Amino acid sequence: MPRVRSLFLSDIHLGTRACQARRLVDFLREHPAEQTYLIGDIVDFWAMHRSVWWSSAQNTVVQKLLRRARRGERIVFIPGNHDEAIRDYVGVSFGGIEVQDEAIHETADGRRLLLMHGDAFDKVTRYHRSVAVLGDVAYTTLVRVNLVISWARRTLGVTGYWSLAGYAKRKVKTALNFILNFEDSAVRHARDRGLDGIVCGHIHWATIKQIDGLLYINCGDWVDSCTAIVEHFDGRLELIVWDGKEAPVVEDDAEPGLPVDAAVRETMP
Repeated sequence: MPRVRSLFLSDIHLGTRACQARRLVDFLREHPAEQTYLIGDIVDFWAMHRSVWWSSAQNTVVQKLLRRARRGERIVFIPGNHDEAIRDYVGVSFGGIEVQDEAIHETADGRRLLLMHGDAFDKVTRYHRSVAVLGDVAYTTLVRVNLVISWARRTLGVTGYWSLAGYAKRKVKTALNFILNFEDSAVRHARDRGLDGIVCGHIHWATIKQIDGLLYINCGDWVDSCTAIVEHFDGRLELIVWDGKEAPVVEDDAEPGLPVDAAVRETMP
């Protein structure tokens, strides 16, 4: 029995050591849905060119998605830049999983949302591939360092999750400017298409907010923040940070521009 109407996931980065596949398996187990959208960078072919890390938990993620498709759940895979090779198979179905370049999703309350990965709004990725690859290596290094920090915090009994990559994004002005420019470009594109909003990924910065009257949603990632968007049967959209228990940010409660970690703190007792 589906627990939610729709599930939106992006930036899982299967094939890398940083992918938090075990947490994703737990999340999927707790969130059966009528339809699931995989919005890009599900498999990280960029990183796999350098080295491959494929754990049993990552196998379980793939098997669980295929099993859900066999049981009648609609699953749509929209490739991103890290799995752009899959774009050659747009229109094909693999094991019941549809491959699409983009999709338009209508919520239960009638809002029409554009679904696309978002790399089209990133000028570095589009026009400076070598710089983008270097940036990806730097980000991967931050995430690996964060794994060590997380282990040390657990060993010392420090509770709560702290993200080095998230801290860097909040503190580095150029990173914040990039995020704001990305969001503005995404919303402008949705407006030009006559839609009510956009759901994307790419920048690993989860949020639900209104920008100039349109809905901007970013799914975040399963490398650092472990976030997903769910649509309830009444059309309400919710951002969930998964750490074994739900700490949701509902679209009506999220403040414009509020980073997901801060927003979650506001909702926790």
